[in-house]
Amino acid sequence: MEKIRVIIAEDNPRDYEFLEQLLHNSSEAEFDIVRAADGDAALQLAQKMENPLVVSDIQMPGLNGIDFAKTLWKEKPQARIVFWSQFKDEMYIRALLKIVPPETVYGYILKSNTAERIAAAVTTVLLDEQCWIDPEVRKVQGRSGHTQTGLSDIEFEALIDISLGLTDNLIAQRRYLSRRGVQSRLNSLYNKLCIDQEQFQSEKVGDAFNPRNRAVAVAINRGLINSFAMEHEEAQLQQWLETFKKRNKIA
Repeated sequence: MEKIRVIIAEDNPRDYEFLEQLLHNSSEAEFDIVRAADGDAALQLAQKMENPLVVSDIQMPGLNGIDFAKTLWKEKPQARIVFWSQFKDEMYIRALLKIVPPETVYGYILKSNTAERIAAAVTTVLLDEQCWIDPEVRKVQGRSGHTQTGLSDIEFEALIDISLGLTDNLIAQRRYLSRRGVQSRLNSLYNKLCIDQEQFQSEKVGDAFNPRNRAVAVAINRGLINSFAMEHEEAQLQQWLETFKKRNKIA
């Protein structure tokens, strides 16, 4: 029986060893497993394969799982990828839905599942060429894709800006908007996140909360943002700030 080459993109040695053993113990096929310790290494390996088969973590140093998949699928849309992660954050699901090519087979399995279920997900995608999405992830997909609860791109952009602590004026500069345009985006974001200040206002209390801070709190609870992703957003902000300072001759 010819061995089937599979790339495992995983920076955690224990998780890699668990998955390697799981695949080797599979009775359905013989796997030739190659480890990539991060997304960059996985991409280099996958680019050399005609039909890449990959099991990838999402949170990795350097190129994360989503960016790895986005780059690989642009070159090889036939690549089959199983994302396995301990996270079902809405921001990951949102990002993934935007990059999956039409008719591409992929999977998403949470690491909290049993070994049997993880093995079933991997073999379903890599061998049977069928999509396999964790039921818990499907729930998040439904909320993210619903018009009344899912954020549009500009609403998500507004969320990132206030999470970074930007003022209306700086948001206007960064996004080429008027102050009124910024307020319009924020109000739309607050509506999607069900932040209604009037429900809590009274003569004794006044404003019950700061809507910007409340929006960030709700977003964290929903998994729309997390510290891992905000590190990337902070780096992008610093790059923009440097350009902004030079353009406006700010010391």
